[in-house]
Amino acid sequence: MAKFEVIMPKLGESIIEATITKWLKNPGDTIEEDDPIVEIATDKVDSEIPSPVEGKLVQVLFNEGDVVAVGKVIAIIETDAGAATEVVEEVSTAGKPAQSAPVQSETADKLLSAGVVESSPDRFYSPLVKNIAKTEGISQSELDAIPGTGKDGRLTKDDLMAYLKSRTASPAQPSPTVSAPAAGTPVAATPAAPRVSAPPVVSAAGDEIVEMDRMRKLIADHMVMSKQVSPHVTSFIEVDVTNIVKWRDKVKDDFQKREKEKITFTPIFIEAAAQALKDFPGVNASVDGYKVILRKNINIGMAAALPNGNLIVPVIRNADQKNLLGLAKDVNSLANKARSNKLEPDDIAGGTFTITNLGTFGSITGSPIINQSQVAILGIGVIKKKPVVLETADGDVIAIRHMMILSLSYDHRVVDGALGGMYLQRLQQLLESFDQNRVI
Repeated sequence: MAKFEVIMPKLGESIIEATITKWLKNPGDTIEEDDPIVEIATDKVDSEIPSPVEGKLVQVLFNEGDVVAVGKVIAIIETDAGAATEVVEEVSTAGKPAQSAPVQSETADKLLSAGVVESSPDRFYSPLVKNIAKTEGISQSELDAIPGTGKDGRLTKDDLMAYLKSRTASPAQPSPTVSAPAAGTPVAATPAAPRVSAPPVVSAAGDEIVEMDRMRKLIADHMVMSKQVSPHVTSFIEVDVTNIVKWRDKVKDDFQKREKEKITFTPIFIEAAAQALKDFPGVNASVDGYKVILRKNINIGMAAALPNGNLIVPVIRNADQKNLLGLAKDVNSLANKARSNKLEPDDIAGGTFTITNLGTFGSITGSPIINQSQVAILGIGVIKKKPVVLETADGDVIAIRHMMILSLSYDHRVVDGALGGMYLQRLQQLLESFDQNRVI
């Protein structure tokens, strides 16, 4: 008999840890190859880990609720001697990291910690902990000295927040070993950011208290982080989409018969948004400290509601290189996978710009929160018939048109009102000039 180590795999480009949510097999259970043995959750998506081998589960090394770094051994399976050598190479490459360096995502470190905090072979830091450390100006040595209550001494968010509260209450005295700067040496001012505490909430008789699920907690933290990181500004523009509505009414039945799926407005908006991003690349960007990263690829995320009411953002990669038919199929495929909870980590990774359909539930418009580390998000309002003044050769006339409002929330550190306005204006031009005779 041989023992095979089940590894926490790398489930996406920026995934460096996952939470074990449920063990599907118990020690002593017989396992077939590809049997799911554990459910895990990342900050992106939930997934199952199948067994790479056939055998008997003899040991699980982590409990439900534990956060585990990519590359860690999470379970031991006892196999026939020959079976362990038949493991697919793809699984083994996601296995233990080399002893010289921890397994971590270069992209995640760059965007979330900007090099301020690094994990070490002796201590692993999650992206959330790194981001808080960067925001609060905690040095690497200071972070390394904070005791952790997580598995193997891992520093959790609660540990860090408790430390920050105690540090605020009793500021640390300057170390006697640190010498003062020489006279005339310029010293950078680093004023502490004001901290805001949520007001106390008292429940009353008859109130129902509902605990947030794991994904809702992640969404809440991400939204708060985005508002703290980016100064949000929102611009609005009204668009006449009558040509698009008439075209869709004309082609939707034939399209469904031919392709066995629906044609919605979403791929049309994605096509126009991608074209406008090519014209104004400053909106398809990220911020890294005082550097602006202009993204080469145009990967558009589309916010989708899950059956449980939570939100997820699957991504259409290289949207500017796809025709309308390809975009329609991608939109339908990702929407179906979201509704059935079958999205994979790569389906929601790498977005450079996001679209959210505020009009799905009748909203006229809104000011959505930027999906970090992007710098802008487009909100699509409901399409409504309205009387509109049209200019004709014979003078102005009032006509009933299909109108909608687009909103663009953008990071005012790098996107000014002029750039945001020009992007919306270009989007308006593309949508209003849509060809009613277009073939799909």
